[in-house]
Amino acid sequence: MAQHTPARARICGDCDGFASVKVTLGGRDRHGHLRTITAHCTACHGTGTRPTLTAPRPAATEATHVLDAIARDWVEVAR
Repeated sequence: MAQHTPARARICGDCDGFASVKVTLGGRDRHGHLRTITAHCTACHGTGTRPTLTAPRPAATEATHVLDAIARDWVEVAR
């Protein structure tokens, strides 16, 4: 029996899904807490995922190519 192919993961390629991290600034404040800042991935804006891919545009048909060629010829003749 055929198995369905699972959907590909949409994990951000820049941060590998770890979109927000805490970075230690070094040292502690006067209460003894570690000083940190939060850094977000600039590619995915802190979501950890990439946008869904849109469906590719359909290829031009042979008729479209023929019509384009006729239009080019007509423009050249009109000049």
